[in-house]
Amino acid sequence: MSRYQETSMNFSLLSRYSFFASCVLFTLISLAFLDHHWMWPLTLIGAALSAVGIVDLLQTRQAVRRNYPILGNIRYLVETIRPEIRQYLLEADNDQLPFSRSQRSLVYARAKNQGADKPFGTLLDVYETGFEFISHSMRPAPLVDPNNFRIDIGGPQCTQPYSASLLNISAMSFGSLSANAIRALNKGAKLGNFAHDTGEGSISAYHRAHDGDLIWELGSGYFGCRSSDGQFDPERFAAQATSPQVRMIEIKLSQGAKPGHGGILPKHKITVEISETRGIPMDEDCISPSRHSAFSTPVELLEFIAKLRDLSGGKPVGFKLCLGHAWEFMGIAKAMLETGILPDFIVVDGKEGGTGAAPVEFTNHIGLPLREGLLFVHNTLVGIGLRDKIKIGASGKIISAFDIARVLAYGADWANSARGFMFAIGCIQSQSCHTNKCPTGVATQDPLRQRALVVEDKAERVHSFHRNTLHAFAEMLAAAGLDHPAQLEARHLVQRMSANEIKLLSQQHLFLKPNELLGEQNCGEFYQRMWQLARADSFEAANV
Repeated sequence: MSRYQETSMNFSLLSRYSFFASCVLFTLISLAFLDHHWMWPLTLIGAALSAVGIVDLLQTRQAVRRNYPILGNIRYLVETIRPEIRQYLLEADNDQLPFSRSQRSLVYARAKNQGADKPFGTLLDVYETGFEFISHSMRPAPLVDPNNFRIDIGGPQCTQPYSASLLNISAMSFGSLSANAIRALNKGAKLGNFAHDTGEGSISAYHRAHDGDLIWELGSGYFGCRSSDGQFDPERFAAQATSPQVRMIEIKLSQGAKPGHGGILPKHKITVEISETRGIPMDEDCISPSRHSAFSTPVELLEFIAKLRDLSGGKPVGFKLCLGHAWEFMGIAKAMLETGILPDFIVVDGKEGGTGAAPVEFTNHIGLPLREGLLFVHNTLVGIGLRDKIKIGASGKIISAFDIARVLAYGADWANSARGFMFAIGCIQSQSCHTNKCPTGVATQDPLRQRALVVEDKAERVHSFHRNTLHAFAEMLAAAGLDHPAQLEARHLVQRMSANEIKLLSQQHLFLKPNELLGEQNCGEFYQRMWQLARADSFEAANV
């Protein structure tokens, strides 16, 4: 541990426990003055607060109380009157926070196996432009066990396909999340039989602690499989990728919150564990380049995919991206047709996705939102006749069962959630991820702060959130008269266009027909123009 880290941790410890320590010290000192009758009430108050602090430190259910003994109880006292102030919060705030509170409330209820039913109807304005809902059937289908909703991922070139859950943990790295957070997520994934994406920080010992299924995300830094100069190392990759726990390999081209932007982990924040996990030195800043060095054209990307699939022993290999220039993705599609090499899956990340640190301009103004990006990727694969051979995942602010239904209607096969599972392990959106002072022990490397996150308790909450969310999705599916997620189509979702008009999703967007991009049919001016600009040999647009 560096001197900077040690000093920061000591100061943090002092500030968090100062009130508790003051109460204990006051109680001990006051015992010497008990012959003064006026000291009795003060001594009792000090003793009572000290007892509360001791209980807070020993209990394992609430991380804020463990990190902030006595003072942390204020949060839970306020939470008890939350139903009475919810409407005020929804009406008084104009930013995103009320929506986030609603999200957290839903996740907390499902993670704790509490009822998520609400009386007195919706708080949403059903006449507001943009309001969405699923149209239900007059003859609902029988409820199906959501455990049967599995997605077989692995195309014709894959020899070890993976049967994935409809909902999985999206990419979050060790280093951005604490060791206990990674342990809790992975143990929850093991309990619920779903997958845990490692994020680009590589596979740590904490990912392996409970043997939950892993999707290994490979970023531009090639952490966990890099040479001393930061290039891709095939031997190191094979050594990890062939592990039975690693079920799929995901190349990260870009992420929603900061597409086209690299990253840096300052050297004073690099711990011994992070250094060993990522394969980086501790005496220099850790750089994640903005682009990959292993390939520079669509054809080379597909050749890299084929190489990873071979090195991993035939496991599913795909890539994740937040869509930017449309012709670049179509260039990859053309390269698929030219080389015959296919990814097993593609994960579409929306610009609304989150991260612990990103420039505000990137978060707000770069990248395509999930729905548009997802629809474009789906349409392109349909238009070249390869949609049935490549699975599509979706990530970006997915929390509820309806969020899952919506991305499936736009063309996805499964959904990934990061913030949902973050909430399940205790995140309260304090927005201190980059400070190493997360109050719940989720996004910190401070060993005392992350001690507050009790793995066994939070793993059960991860499992419960996953189970209860899929159960809610199964109920929505049955209400629509459907018995399998594959039956959910754009015609089942409805959106309000104005105060007096609603439309089916299928009426709002162009959905291509199989092989339509390859034929002479008119598939829309935008798609035709992007197809003309696309090149298999370069990510640059063609001169047409």
